[in-house]
Amino acid sequence: MVALRGIESFVKAVEAGSIAGGARLLGISPAAASQNISRLENHLGVRLLTRTTRSLALTESGSAYYAKVRELVQELELASQAVNALNAAPKGRLRIASTGAFARHILAPMIPAFNRRYPDLTVELNIADRNVDHIAESIDASIRIRHALEDGLVARPIARVPSLFCAAPSYLKRAGYPRTLEQLKEHDCLVFRFPLDGRYLGWGFVRNGIRFDAPVNARMISDDIDALAQMAVEGGGITRLAAFIAEPLIASGKLVALFTSKTVTSEPVAQELTQASALGADAQVEIEPLEFYLCVRHRRELTPKVRAFSQFLTETLPERWRA
Repeated sequence: MVALRGIESFVKAVEAGSIAGGARLLGISPAAASQNISRLENHLGVRLLTRTTRSLALTESGSAYYAKVRELVQELELASQAVNALNAAPKGRLRIASTGAFARHILAPMIPAFNRRYPDLTVELNIADRNVDHIAESIDASIRIRHALEDGLVARPIARVPSLFCAAPSYLKRAGYPRTLEQLKEHDCLVFRFPLDGRYLGWGFVRNGIRFDAPVNARMISDDIDALAQMAVEGGGITRLAAFIAEPLIASGKLVALFTSKTVTSEPVAQELTQASALGADAQVEIEPLEFYLCVRHRRELTPKVRAFSQFLTETLPERWRA
């Protein structure tokens, strides 16, 4: 029993990068985790970890031991999850990290209904337009767009949300309508920048089966999609928005959809927009959708509560968006 508790504390400390982080994963105190590891080292008669005040490192013996026992801990967790799945409804804390716009417009409205279905769950929504660390931040699952996927994650597609290119009627009256994609570089473009690495989110299209990013003239930049939407409403220029942000603004007449034959707008500009939406040679262009994924660190972390959330999300999303 001493060895098993020590093995769990040892493996989780290595995975989290610190004894304190491993202790959080196990739901025990850092002091208890440290004592468990010390007892394990005494039991084995070797030093497994080299500790400092800020970090830890595996010794040679520790590396060899970790390679052998980590699968043991994983199998024990899987066995426990299997038993729990058979005998209990999802319960405990479910911590979800999500991109800001998806969290605000999709997850926040649906979580109360999810919570009513599973009253033994406490749901925590972490809004972050960056790549969260599942271990260090105790994240059960994260929702990311395809451009933000990382190697080593298990990613399940959950939605393909249409993208819409939009501008305010006031901007289009002032600057005119882009008739081809190439003309975008002549317009004021409002562009999303990834906080993690500073890249722009490309303006993706598919023409004649070939995917490409249209050239843009980035006049305003933000790492928040909702801020870009507001800039566009105020006449700042053209921006790319997910349908769940754009459609209400288009329906109210605040924004106009470009590069589509189905334009929703106010009556005074309807005729001009219908002409603009034809776009000449670009009439057959397809706008690349935004693809969203539910991500976990390992398949064993597809726990009953994560599976329940994934299933509820699939049921709640509009059918036309489901991946």
